[in-house]
Amino acid sequence: MKEVIQVADAPKAIGTYSQAVRAGDVVYLSGQIPLDPATMELVPGDVSAQVERVIDNLAAVARGAGAGLSDIVRLTVYLVDLAHFPVVNEVMARRFVPPYPARAVVGVKTLPRAAAVEIDGILVLRGR
Repeated sequence: MKEVIQVADAPKAIGTYSQAVRAGDVVYLSGQIPLDPATMELVPGDVSAQVERVIDNLAAVARGAGAGLSDIVRLTVYLVDLAHFPVVNEVMARRFVPPYPARAVVGVKTLPRAAAVEIDGILVLRGR
């Protein structure tokens, strides 16, 4: 059985998908781009600001599932410019604590709404 996770603190889906879906103790977090949930517009600023907003969005959805960033076991980061890889590492070092989630970084040609970054993830609910 699956449960859809939907929260107001993260951007509404801009397509035919759920913010997250829980299947047992596993929650699959859909990709988040740096949209401000209040305006549904890209946040202003540099790539660091965009990565911060994406992580804020993921954290909001994780909270909606009764979890937090520390429960994320896997992330996939999509970047339109792999030169921004160090920025992702810097922001992740501030926002996550060891042990860090497993992660892949993928270079892509474009992302929705001309975002510079998108991140999706998988989290595990421990005893919930």
